[in-house]
Amino acid sequence: MKTMKTLLAAVALGAMAFAGAASAQDKAVVGVSMPDKSVARWIADGANMVKTLKDKGYDADLQYAEDDVSTQLSQIENMVTKGAQVLVIAPVDGTTMTDILQKAADSGIKVIAYDRLIRNSPNVSYYATFDNYQVGVLQATSIVDALGLKDGKGPFNIELFGGSPDDNNAFFFYNGAMSVLQPYIDQGKLVIPSGQTGMNVVGTLRWDAATAQARMDNLLSAHYTDKNVDAVLAPNDVLAIGIISSLKGVGYGSGDKKMPVITGQDAELPSVKAILAGNQTSTIFKDTRDLAKAAVGMVEATLGGKQVEVNDTKTYDNGVKIVPAELLKPILITKDNAVKVLVDSGYYTADQLK
Repeated sequence: MKTMKTLLAAVALGAMAFAGAASAQDKAVVGVSMPDKSVARWIADGANMVKTLKDKGYDADLQYAEDDVSTQLSQIENMVTKGAQVLVIAPVDGTTMTDILQKAADSGIKVIAYDRLIRNSPNVSYYATFDNYQVGVLQATSIVDALGLKDGKGPFNIELFGGSPDDNNAFFFYNGAMSVLQPYIDQGKLVIPSGQTGMNVVGTLRWDAATAQARMDNLLSAHYTDKNVDAVLAPNDVLAIGIISSLKGVGYGSGDKKMPVITGQDAELPSVKAILAGNQTSTIFKDTRDLAKAAVGMVEATLGGKQVEVNDTKTYDNGVKIVPAELLKPILITKDNAVKVLVDSGYYTADQLK
């Protein structure tokens, strides 16, 4: 009887060991490709993706491309070669991935576009992002409210900045903002002294702060020697900081020369502090923790052969197909709600905002 019990115990232990080995062997690897570490939000995105994936039992291969297209393509190719089962990609340039995604598809690897749409490829399964058009609407609304345009005030001088033309989101931000601003431009309540409009003119390649600062310098010297800037549409916080530096360089924010209304996006810590200090008017909070959860949910459903949850199947045409998307809700942050929204949610601590 004792011998039988010993034999059964050994069999049970062997089965457990086998199951453990199988579980480890079957643990899926998810490749996560982020554009760069120069923008704080991408660092947060990467960290949140890794944490959420590991919490769900996956291995994460996180790579940053340092804002270089060839580096990102090489990193993704390595992920494919090493056997990643799903790729989550926030592209440096969303138009350059057709060939590498074909290799991924040939290897049976599914691709989820993260926050930035991947264009010109049929091999993009899903898209996790925020409502990018609404981001622009909220940015423009903060300008309208701060200037009192709904109350009939004006005219005011405004200059427009766009994001990087190789980032599909930049067009949604700009178009969303212009849907709100254009009627006031048409009425003469908003005036663009430079006359510069359209993404082909106001776009800022690679979201580069120095480029935005230099353009603002040129606008000020060419068009504002005898007038003031009242508002600047800045599509994200990185560009806003460059624009603010330019404006401060010619005296805005000191004496009786108040800072213009300036928008932003991503709720980066320096910009939130700038908002609390009165140097920036607003930013858009896009909770990267929620975006990571949405993307990992897509990964889980894809690997489990289940239906992937999406709430948009019409908007995001990548040039080859409509990519099913899960759109999350952006939140406008101003001086009035910055602490409540960002600290109460645990995104920042109160000490970080001091």
